[in-house]
Amino acid sequence: MRWKRAAARALLVFSLLLAGSAGARAGEPLGDPDGRGPITLVTGGDLTGYLRGVLAGWNDRHPREKVTLVELPDAADEVRAQMVTELRSRSARFDVLNIDVAWTSEFAAAGWIKPVDGGRFPLKRFLPPVVDTATFRGRLYAVPYVTNAGLLYYRKDVLDREGARPPRTWAELAQLAKTVAPKYGLDGYAGQFLPYEGLTANVVEAVQSAGGSVLAGEGTRVTVDSPAARRGLSFLLDGVREGWIPRRALAYKEEESRRSFQDGHLLFLRNWPYAYALAGGPSSKVAGKFGAVPLPGPDGPGASALGGSNLAVNAHSRHPETAAELISYLTSEPVQRRVLTEGALPPVWADLYTDPRLVRRFPYLPTLKRAVLTARPRLKSPRYDQVSLAVQAVMHDALVHRLSTDATVARLERELRAIVSRG
Repeated sequence: MRWKRAAARALLVFSLLLAGSAGARAGEPLGDPDGRGPITLVTGGDLTGYLRGVLAGWNDRHPREKVTLVELPDAADEVRAQMVTELRSRSARFDVLNIDVAWTSEFAAAGWIKPVDGGRFPLKRFLPPVVDTATFRGRLYAVPYVTNAGLLYYRKDVLDREGARPPRTWAELAQLAKTVAPKYGLDGYAGQFLPYEGLTANVVEAVQSAGGSVLAGEGTRVTVDSPAARRGLSFLLDGVREGWIPRRALAYKEEESRRSFQDGHLLFLRNWPYAYALAGGPSSKVAGKFGAVPLPGPDGPGASALGGSNLAVNAHSRHPETAAELISYLTSEPVQRRVLTEGALPPVWADLYTDPRLVRRFPYLPTLKRAVLTARPRLKSPRYDQVSLAVQAVMHDALVHRLSTDATVARLERELRAIVSRG
């Protein structure tokens, strides 16, 4: 009989464990009543490996609330897909999510991430535009962790020979790209024009630099059919049509465009700050021969699409208090310094951009700060993924087939209105 009672107890324990596992998958709060305990941080691939060292510092001081790092593939689309699969199933597998700034509104609208108490974080020490990327309908749903803004890289040696300064307007850029680049066997200008997330950033930058917008009202209104937005789209469409944007650039992502510039094939390149160190590295053909300035616009400096990532707490985390404290740790000044020096990523703390020691090591910091301060969020929409895919498809087709601005705007407005109306 004893073995039967033991078997019954074992069956009961197994049943409880199974129920607990199912509850965790359903997002039931099975953790400690105070919301503390071990947690998991999920992120896209950490290319420099700095994050494990940062988290080791946390784990040394929090032996009962250790954090486990889960790295997903590098591609943003795949990162989002895997996160969404877990979140839609109400899974508690991930406690803290390192999400692209453009996903905050979508994740908040879906109820996948919890609102956070802004008073727990040093938001006033951050670069002001980055905080807006973490809000949805007036509430803070995440905390800025890393920022980013596009820069214009240029061949300083070539412009110096021509007695020309870096372009401040689109007209100056186009003129130099059409006249100077061919003299040196160079392509004029390239960004990221393959149909993926990078193309969305390039399109939104052009529209915003002209004073327009693609969407407004938290993604509830389509505003792409305006004189300003048309002017922004024409900048890219005319560039391909006139040839100073080479057709090969329509297959460029970040790395293809960086390598083209680094190998000495481009006069101008739009890319993120990470390209600065690589273009100045020992294997680069343009090391010591290039510079970087804020993106130009129609009549002066333009407005970059604000990049970077935010940290959010899974709405079904079993240990949300520990999750919030981890975010506080990762957004503290000492860790933000390591984000830059070890991770080669732009931090969100404003003071770091004027630190003399950091500026000596990363001379592009003052330029990047100006770019971030004038940047604007890429797109804010609860249906961001669908909106971005529509922008990519319409614009790439227009660039490939050299469509008119009128035809491009008409198709883009039609597809965006269909998405918004479904919301």
